[in-house]
Amino acid sequence: MARYFIGIDIGTGETRGALIDEACKVVASEAVRHNVSNPKPGWFEMDPETEWWPEFCQVSHSLIEKAGISPDQIGCVGLSCMGCDCIPVDAEGTALSKAILYGVDSRATGEMAELAQMLGDRADEVMGHEICTSDIAPKIMWFKNNMPEVWAAADKFLTGSSYLCAKLTGEFTIDVYLAEEFMPCYDGTTWEVDEAGCAGICRPDQMARVMRATDIAGTVTPRAAAETGLAEGTPVLVGTGDSGAEAISTGIFQPGDIMVQLGSTAFFVCMTEELVNEPRLWPGTFIIPGTYSLCAGTNTAGALTKWLRDVAYQDAKAAEEAGGPNAFAVMAEEAASVPAGAEGLVCLPYLAGERTPINDPEARGMFFGLTTNHTRAHLSRAAIEGISCTIAQHFDVIAENGVQLKKVMCAGGGTKNEVWLQCVADMIERPVAVSEVTIGSAYGDALMATLGGGAFSSWAELDEAVKPARVYEPNPDNFATYRALRDRFRRLYEANKEIMHER
Repeated sequence: MARYFIGIDIGTGETRGALIDEACKVVASEAVRHNVSNPKPGWFEMDPETEWWPEFCQVSHSLIEKAGISPDQIGCVGLSCMGCDCIPVDAEGTALSKAILYGVDSRATGEMAELAQMLGDRADEVMGHEICTSDIAPKIMWFKNNMPEVWAAADKFLTGSSYLCAKLTGEFTIDVYLAEEFMPCYDGTTWEVDEAGCAGICRPDQMARVMRATDIAGTVTPRAAAETGLAEGTPVLVGTGDSGAEAISTGIFQPGDIMVQLGSTAFFVCMTEELVNEPRLWPGTFIIPGTYSLCAGTNTAGALTKWLRDVAYQDAKAAEEAGGPNAFAVMAEEAASVPAGAEGLVCLPYLAGERTPINDPEARGMFFGLTTNHTRAHLSRAAIEGISCTIAQHFDVIAENGVQLKKVMCAGGGTKNEVWLQCVADMIERPVAVSEVTIGSAYGDALMATLGGGAFSSWAELDEAVKPARVYEPNPDNFATYRALRDRFRRLYEANKEIMHER
């Protein structure tokens, strides 16, 4: 009997699933769109109980139905969710509040300062980086300070993938890759709960058990089987963050490989030979045992183009809803009509603050240099270039640490925008490639399920199954323009950051 493997990912803009066969060929895929709630400035949240879990179940049912297979033919389930989320749950795995989302949520800046004071001079050493909005400990402390009844009632504080795994299996686990975001609550050597590290943050028993992303956490319970359409007893992986899964989907397996995820935000996973001490980014281990990574993330990428579409391209959006061309495709076409450099228009894309490398949750966005000659096409071009400037900044930091890059893979919804991909290539002055399968994190989850389910015996063996499809070569004619733009971009932020911080 043929075996199949499922991967389901909860992302910022959608829940997506992929069902693949033992040769890693996609047999069925499904996606359900959703929106992130932004009830207050700096707050970004979603309801796991009314959004994440129902969508997971919907996608699971759809994949099995589309593939026309029996649920007992599924050998393993892989899963991922937005990394660095914080969800308090009860003993049954039911969320007790809305999830505080990853680093884009900056509500816990007070708690970040409180944690920094607690750790003192050891902060960077203990955390592995500068304390930032992606750290989960300050989010747990936010619950303690602002929703004490929820904090006290929580059986566990989980991240998104841990929540999904618990709903499927009843087991509270987290993979090493994401456990690093819970520091100082874990011992980074043994990966046991650090009781002293939990002091002032949470109870030690509120932490999940650390495992590997491709370990089997448990099997599908009778209740989960009834809700998802999966067979009771189907093995389920521990799971991981969406960006890590996306990196796996692109074939980022070797030191010197880097993935740039062009989603609502931008996320980076750079494989390294050893642990790199770089507090401006997020150094740590990776999903693949024995490997290290430099990870990083911005707060705005596709979210900026979505904002611009809603503000300046309402006609294109309405035309798309009436059956016309995709509004983002219209934006890309208009951006392509504007020369590199957007004729002097510069965009700082900090509409939701910024994570790496500037670590400034109070940063704000701006368009600088507007004239009466500029059109919305210039705005679109400048937005793409501004995002690409933030991407290039990360490549600079990586180079400063002596990491020799070999392969640059782009992933995420932004890979549909060829203007954006070419801009990235021109800005970093390197070729960038896109994978043959562009489903993203869900495909990475399914690939990991093939390992957990025994279809492949090693990562090296799996590496042969993941290939790039197209490559964008950098255009040297744009190098001088973009070098000047990047310098101007940097100086604009430095000159205006104090004003940005005024409230």
